[in-house]
Amino acid sequence: MWSRRNPFVRPVTLVKRDWLNNARDASWGAWALMALYISLFSGIIVGLQYDWTEPFYSTAAIDLLVPFGEFFRSLHFYSSQLFFFLSCIHLLAVYSRTTRYETTEWLKLIISLVVIVLLLFTGYILRGDITGYAAGNIAEGIMRTIPLAGPILNSFLFSLSDNGLQRVYVHHVIGLDIALLMLLWKHLRLYRVKAEKHLPLICFVLFYCALFPAPMDPESLGITYIAGPWFFLGLQELLRYLHPFLAGVATPAIFLAALAASHPDNRNSRFYLRIVWGWLFIYGIFSAAAWMR
Repeated sequence: MWSRRNPFVRPVTLVKRDWLNNARDASWGAWALMALYISLFSGIIVGLQYDWTEPFYSTAAIDLLVPFGEFFRSLHFYSSQLFFFLSCIHLLAVYSRTTRYETTEWLKLIISLVVIVLLLFTGYILRGDITGYAAGNIAEGIMRTIPLAGPILNSFLFSLSDNGLQRVYVHHVIGLDIALLMLLWKHLRLYRVKAEKHLPLICFVLFYCALFPAPMDPESLGITYIAGPWFFLGLQELLRYLHPFLAGVATPAIFLAALAASHPDNRNSRFYLRIVWGWLFIYGIFSAAAWMR
């Protein structure tokens, strides 16, 4: 006798597959959020000991004089990098389901990635070492090449030559954090994380930070090449061959425009995705070339 399948009952294999996919996607988002919490907690501890008027000596004092200062600075540094890395993977994992996002929400997610990179970049500058100093000077030079708005943007974001690290510090501690919270507020409410459910991730981060201190590059005689932050290497290499505006403004703008246009709801999303992956591939080549110098 043939039995008719109930149309309202889904096969067990499909239910299991959906559950695994949802668990996988939720894990990336939850892990990213947990890394963010660790970054904020350790950032508060480090920030209470930091003096932007003497950045290098302040950072060195945190490592050498403050009890567990080196550990908490490493915790803040690596958890922030991990937050950005996990956020990118989370975006890839849930990309196919972002069709329900309105264009405004999708653009907020893209802008939030830019804000996260700025948070990482300003953190490098605030170290006050030779890497941060060089990165800050390069950023100022790039900003000033933007027609008309360049000096205004530089004065708002950096203004290192005129105000030292004051504005960078304010943006890193307050401005960019508030901007990130506003951009992701609706999205963050989708996830509820409990520390006890992510003990392996927390233990891994704590153990790693205890073994590997956050980088600190004092000025040394005879150095002719200074490698910038890892996400800055490709741009740094491009500056060897292109005008600062083309390398530092136009090239990232192409990537951001293609990423913004790659929303799954866009009929040409596959075309723009090819541009995104192609851009990342080429940027990876330039980053590798800069890293091997």
